[in-house]
Amino acid sequence: MIKVENLTKEFKVHKKAPGLMGSLSSLFNREYITKQAIKDINLEIHQGEILGLIGSNGAGKTTLTKILSGIIHPTSGKVSVLGFNPWERDNRYRSQMSLIMGQKAQLWWDLPAADGFLLLKEIYRIDDKNFKERLAYLSESLGIEKELNVQVRKLSLGERMKVELIAALLHSPKVVFLDEPTIGLDLSAQKAVRRFIKDYRKEFNPIMILTSHYMDDIEDLCERIVIMKEGQFVYDGGIKQVHQKYATSKMVTAQASAGIDRYAEMQKFPKSLGEIEISENGKIAVRSPREKVMEAASYLIHYLKIEDLNISEEDIGDVIEHIMDKGHKA
Repeated sequence: MIKVENLTKEFKVHKKAPGLMGSLSSLFNREYITKQAIKDINLEIHQGEILGLIGSNGAGKTTLTKILSGIIHPTSGKVSVLGFNPWERDNRYRSQMSLIMGQKAQLWWDLPAADGFLLLKEIYRIDDKNFKERLAYLSESLGIEKELNVQVRKLSLGERMKVELIAALLHSPKVVFLDEPTIGLDLSAQKAVRRFIKDYRKEFNPIMILTSHYMDDIEDLCERIVIMKEGQFVYDGGIKQVHQKYATSKMVTAQASAGIDRYAEMQKFPKSLGEIEISENGKIAVRSPREKVMEAASYLIHYLKIEDLNISEEDIGDVIEHIMDKGHKA
């Protein structure tokens, strides 16, 4: 279990003086300002949970991840991860956690991944039997057995991410921090990584914290999300409840028969039922208020020759962006 109480992290930032004289003056008499990266937050995460951590750049996501993984220590507050204080860097804790950063590699660039795994085996003191079984399971699950003896620098971006996942999970961590694990990957590689993470969670039940700017990652992997803005939580709850609480509209999409006078129909559509767009090929999209969505669908069915109709929620990314812009507190 992870428990965070009244956590705050402040940084002293050099205040840059304007102009040449200001720059020269700062060489001898520097002024600093205090920036709060995290402001008095509380959090509990239970075993087997994948928590999605969302926010714009500078919201405090990476700072929180670094505190929980023990890289930096907070200004104030209490943190317990598996019963340990992370920034004390107790080896008993470090042997049970792992940090995977999509933009940083831990394997050696000029060596095959297999050689790097052997070094990690010694660092984490994994016995031969467990090492072989673990490596076989991970490499097979990720479909990368044939690439383990290829130099890391010769692997594709997707393959490098897969061997980094193996490196991070070889020692069977109970807490896994995933910081942008699919960044830069193509759609096929993203899907493969997400599928592996879901299967791994079912098999081994670790605590996972996922930060990502890709909403597909969040929707596919997380049942609970935390949205951060300027170092604070503005939402902590189920991803399904985000739509119910904050989405003010739904999308009605339909396909009209050929020959429709789209301009005339757009003019006739009641504005109270939402905003309508009709493309040249007859595809209709209506953003309708939640309480009016059935009326909007009924209008399309009765007054247009509809071949197909679908009602769906707003894109989760748009809803979350709205929450961050407005700064709602939940």
